[in-house]
Amino acid sequence: MKSIAASVQARAVSPERQAIIDLSAISKNITALRDIAAPAKLMAVVKADAYGHGVVPVARTAVAAGAQWLGTAHVSEALTLREAGLHVPVLAWLHTPSTDFFAAVAQGIDLGCSGWELEHIAAAARAQERPARIHLKIDTGLGRNGSTMADWDALVAEAIAYQDEGLLRVVGVFSHFAVADEPHRPETDEQLQLFREAVAIAEDAGADLEVRHIANTPATLSRPDSHFDMVRVGLGIYGLSPFADQTSAQLGLIPAMTLQTRVALCKDVPAGQGVSYGLGYVTAGATTLGLIPLGYADGIPRIATGGPVHVNGRSYPVVGRIAMDQMVIDLGPDGRSHFASAEVPGSALGATAVLFGDGADGGPVVEQWAAAAGTLNYEVVTRISPRVPRTYVGGPAGTNGPGGRPANEPGGQL
Repeated sequence: MKSIAASVQARAVSPERQAIIDLSAISKNITALRDIAAPAKLMAVVKADAYGHGVVPVARTAVAAGAQWLGTAHVSEALTLREAGLHVPVLAWLHTPSTDFFAAVAQGIDLGCSGWELEHIAAAARAQERPARIHLKIDTGLGRNGSTMADWDALVAEAIAYQDEGLLRVVGVFSHFAVADEPHRPETDEQLQLFREAVAIAEDAGADLEVRHIANTPATLSRPDSHFDMVRVGLGIYGLSPFADQTSAQLGLIPAMTLQTRVALCKDVPAGQGVSYGLGYVTAGATTLGLIPLGYADGIPRIATGGPVHVNGRSYPVVGRIAMDQMVIDLGPDGRSHFASAEVPGSALGATAVLFGDGADGGPVVEQWAAAAGTLNYEVVTRISPRVPRTYVGGPAGTNGPGGRPANEPGGQL
């Protein structure tokens, strides 16, 4: 009885499920990517809550590791960085007519501009008598935001007119690649040529550019001719590979997120036992099932049946349909014998279950879950929901959890 009480008390300080974020891995990834990009500067892209890793701890780590810029999609994300005391250059590039351009200008946030935003940014600058900093975006082929080449001359002329009024400074020109993760595709060369032309037009019109930038993670790794003054690295700083035929380890990157929980139930079932909604999986013989308390509400793709779960040195595929809060693994007919030294001898109950991590111990990696779901590693980490606590280990001084505790100390979870 005493041992059970002690075990319950010990577990109470550990999350039932958690995404462990290794900030030292992020720091090492940034150092490696800075070396590849040099002499170009590095922008650490921390949009979407730093790809699910936690925007403030990751941003602090990135700056401490030498990232000269931070990048977000939305102004609201950039304002969060300012509120956290991060005063390095920050660029936000995806806007709507409801975007708070006034706050962005007030906080010295650089703004991407595709065309329509220009008068809104100028109005915010005029109201504050403070010039805005803008990066003009040219659509070189991705077909999302950015000015077309047909409209580029007019956009540049309008921006320079506002610059002459003292309302803004055109400090950058940028674009985004469509297929840099497929290095054999010719479209990347075509986009680079258009980008060079757009930069020349802006400079000839009077733009004194601080940064020209188009390279994302795959281009940073494979196209040194695309580095220009700065590279924008997202996926790579989290230690994941953008290439289908190269692993993180082959690129010298370390995956930073480990997603784990504890086995919630372990039970023996007979042959013919259906598992989960729809009963799409039926046991072939007597076996042991393990219940994993993570589901699509936690960000696990519902369609990712077959994704691996690592328990006690072995990986088991998820069987049956993934539910909102849980999924099931089949431990096999001799499943109990694998857990002789478990907390509950002869049972997987309470054992640590790892869905993905850095793969260093032979455990599963994000890409296996992406394959099971028919998606990309980007999506798997980004969709891990706020219901899963982030626990931070490693990292620079000042990357703190609640109450000012260092993130690698107990209680340093965000």
